[in-house]
Amino acid sequence: MATGTDHEERTGESGPTPAPRGGAIATAVSVFGELLITAGLLLGLFVVYSLWWTNVMADREASAQSDSVRRGWAASTGPGALDTKGGIGFLHVPAMKNGEVLVKKGTDTDVLNGGVAGYYTDPVKASLPGAAKTGNFTLAAHRDGHGAKFHNIDKLKDGDPIVFETRDTWYVYKVFAELPETSKYNVDVLQPVPKGSGAKKPGPYITLTTCTPVYTSKYRYIVWGELVRTEKVDTRRTPPAELR
Repeated sequence: MATGTDHEERTGESGPTPAPRGGAIATAVSVFGELLITAGLLLGLFVVYSLWWTNVMADREASAQSDSVRRGWAASTGPGALDTKGGIGFLHVPAMKNGEVLVKKGTDTDVLNGGVAGYYTDPVKASLPGAAKTGNFTLAAHRDGHGAKFHNIDKLKDGDPIVFETRDTWYVYKVFAELPETSKYNVDVLQPVPKGSGAKKPGPYITLTTCTPVYTSKYRYIVWGELVRTEKVDTRRTPPAELR
């Protein structure tokens, strides 16, 4: 009976061909490439969630809250209380093309993530419209994700209107200064006489703040406006000329 060695000697054929030396490396490279593709897909899904889906969910939540505030206004009689748990009013900024923005108390993420703007309670407390003849109505909102209500803050220019609507009054402000970049620790921009705005004396101001550059939170973008007039809300809630 011929052995495997005899067969090899007669035919010149060898046994099983050994695997190429580079086979293990090629396999490892292939697996690593697949992992990179998977990681890229997961990162892409996270970006979609952060920049799109959180906007969808925040807008839904904000819309429900806004409807609740307006229903409360419609059912109320007598002078309206400005500071309420549900929201104190609505911000209208035509240049930002963001529709009406519900304004609530506080600037913590659990407030702003609801697709609203919030007024500062610290480190410098905001002065609410109508509470005094002078003061700084300071607001914050997200620039990206969670409604991104101040995404287009860089579109605001000197003279542009910023209108705040309460149950009883329209407050019409005009932009007079912008600060495209400052430290997120710069609280002086929130002072009654906001530093960096060029203002020299207390006045009825409004300050909008948000993160910058886009998609980061490294710095803050600031816009200041000054109150130019107020209008009483009529029975039809006719908006001021700046919003028509």
